[in-house]
Amino acid sequence: MTADAVGGVWQYALDLARALAPLGTETVLALLGPAPDAAQRRAAEAVPGLRLIETGLPLDWLAEDEDAVRASGAAVATLAVREGADLIQLNQPALAATPMPAPTIAVLHSCVATWWQAAGEGAMPEAFAWQTRLVADGLARASVVVCPTQAFADAATRAYALRRSPMVIHNGRAPAVVAAAPMRDFAFTAGRLWDGGKDVATLDRAAAMLGVPFEAAGPLAAPNGDRVEIAHLTALGRLDDGAVAARLTERPVFVSAARYEPFGLAVLEAAQAGCALVLSDIPTFRELWDGAADFVAPGDAAGFAAATAALIADRDRRIAQGEAAQVRALDYTPDRMVAAMAAIYAPLLQRVAA
Repeated sequence: MTADAVGGVWQYALDLARALAPLGTETVLALLGPAPDAAQRRAAEAVPGLRLIETGLPLDWLAEDEDAVRASGAAVATLAVREGADLIQLNQPALAATPMPAPTIAVLHSCVATWWQAAGEGAMPEAFAWQTRLVADGLARASVVVCPTQAFADAATRAYALRRSPMVIHNGRAPAVVAAAPMRDFAFTAGRLWDGGKDVATLDRAAAMLGVPFEAAGPLAAPNGDRVEIAHLTALGRLDDGAVAARLTERPVFVSAARYEPFGLAVLEAAQAGCALVLSDIPTFRELWDGAADFVAPGDAAGFAAATAALIADRDRRIAQGEAAQVRALDYTPDRMVAAMAAIYAPLLQRVAA
């Protein structure tokens, strides 16, 4: 299985490998892109049956050109042969544009084509265009294509003119185990703050209208040098899982103004902690959280501020909303995710054994 240490794919890969271990599955995790930090390495070492290989290969969206991505695909294929892999799960489907030596599951967690449709302006840049062509090729070659929500699968089907819609398997996350803490009045968001699809600029404007602190956890600068500037949010920097869980156990109002979100693990973590949710009204969030969150039109800073302030002012409703989110979060567990993935693996493994 491939992964990167930049975003949610890292946590997805660890959670999947951990849930697969009791089934007797051994996972070799081939890491592309920037090296993991010390906390990430410790987390990987704690997963039974997981072996991490840091390849030093570039991520598709950080690669210089198409040839570099194809070379990464060839290197992953060689690694799969060396490791005797029965199945190959590529969490970067562009790598599948290079023929693989075993049945291949392409899991599309996000992509520049659907990102541009949701958050870009004007004509797609050429760097995005060649990446889109590679992803389309990889999706066409893969044995199975998986997406984390139906909303995202629909967007991918349109973007790549897929003949068959991808299979939909919701991501799962195990709840953090942390000591309980008193509820505290503040707003909170977390993720790759530099990503324009997260629309942190709207949250920054909303923070200026709130009478309580609005904290934001995550990096402000991207690996490629892109950066977001904030004036009103309280930037916490990149926090490890324990530090984020400690914030969430205080049950702030969790806010996401994302214009593009194929799933949203940070929202799930907040819901598991019993946080009330204020989310942008986009198809993904409606699919996952309708009836368990307050929704605001994308880009409406005043709307986000008002919805957040109303929950802060009405603690009873805030608690009820948090409980509703917590109940909904029970639908998105690693056990459910791995059961669905195992059902995909089984016929592919039978093909290998035949």
